[in-house]
Amino acid sequence: MLIKQALIFDMDGTLFKTDTVLLSALDKTFDCLRSVDEWEGGTPIEKYLDIMGVPLPEVWRSLLPMHEEALHEKVNRMFHVHLFQEIRNGSGELYSGILEFLEELSKEYRIFIASNGLNSYLLEIVNCFTLDSLLSGVYSIERCPSGRKEDLVKMILKENEISSAVMVGDRVSDIKAGKKNGLYTVGCAWGFASEGELDEADIVINAIEELGNVLKREEVLG
Repeated sequence: MLIKQALIFDMDGTLFKTDTVLLSALDKTFDCLRSVDEWEGGTPIEKYLDIMGVPLPEVWRSLLPMHEEALHEKVNRMFHVHLFQEIRNGSGELYSGILEFLEELSKEYRIFIASNGLNSYLLEIVNCFTLDSLLSGVYSIERCPSGRKEDLVKMILKENEISSAVMVGDRVSDIKAGKKNGLYTVGCAWGFASEGELDEADIVINAIEELGNVLKREEVLG
């Protein structure tokens, strides 16, 4: 029986329960903005959750549309300081069953991360949960000049000489990135996708354990 050479996972909303660290870090960031009169009102948490998964420059343009690019860059640095502190303090969590399932998958597949997050952020998560021994590569959008996830996935396939893989993620950008590269796509219903966002996925799963059965199917294994 043939198997796919690799599994490519998104991080936020797929493996990592981002809201366990994001909400506090975002609130602290906007507290700083409020303290210097750069922001009035509440922290735009719901708006952030709606756009979770897009590249960070787009995040700050959306959350702070009336502010200049220079402030966006400053806020991004500030946000990541708080984010890293939350992760290092043990506030972050992987979704239920993720670690154990990755351990099983790594016995048969090469596992890669493809994320719109910064490399430093991804490595904080990898180090916190000692995922390095389970992963064959961690790819941040920072490595991709175009800033497009489809090109990041293409880079993974090319650099690692992968002829076939499965793309697993919780946002439409993950599904489109997989489709553009001719991959079988698995949507994760437990992440940040809005209703109907994963309709283009080949299949949508409700728990990571369901992925094992998906990988056994003939149309997936090829």
